[in-house]
Amino acid sequence: MRPTTPLNLDKLRLQWRMLTFYERFEQIISHILSLVISVVILVSLWQLIRAVIALLFSGAIDILDHAVFQAVFGMVMTLLIAMEFKHSITHVVLRRGHIVQVKTVILVAILAIARKFIILDPATDPPHIVALAAGLLALGSVYWLMRQRDDAVDAVAAELAARENEERG
Repeated sequence: MRPTTPLNLDKLRLQWRMLTFYERFEQIISHILSLVISVVILVSLWQLIRAVIALLFSGAIDILDHAVFQAVFGMVMTLLIAMEFKHSITHVVLRRGHIVQVKTVILVAILAIARKFIILDPATDPPHIVALAAGLLALGSVYWLMRQRDDAVDAVAAELAARENEERG
C-alpha cells in the first residue's frame, strides 16, 4: 500500500466530494465495520494462540484426537470467515465495488458450511449431513457459475484492451 501523499489526499477529497450522501454514509459504515471486524479478528487470533499454547503445555495436543481437531480448526475457520468479511468490506472502502459482493457472500457461506463439517459431531444424523452437503453443492455450483461468467467478461475486457493498445501503437 502506497503512503498517502498530498496528491493522494487531494484525490481522496475530490472523490469524497463527488460521492452522494448515501455513498458517503456507506463509506463511513464500511470503515466502522472494518474496524469492528479487525478487532474481532485480533481477539479470535489471540484466543486461538492461547488455546494452542495451553494444549501444547498440557500435552493434550493430539491432532488425531477428534475433539482437539474440531476445536483448533473450528477456531481457524472462524478466523478465515472473519478475514473474508474484512476483505469484502475493504473492497467497499476502496470503492472497488458495492456494499453487497454476492460472490463474497457465497464464499463466506461455503466457508461457514465447511466449518460446520469440521466441527460436526460424529454422531450427527445422516439427514442433517445430507442437508449440509446439498447446501454446499448448491452454493459451490452458484459460485462456479458466477466465476465462469466473470472470467468470460474479464477475457472480453482484456481482448478489447489489447486491441486498443494495438491500434494506438
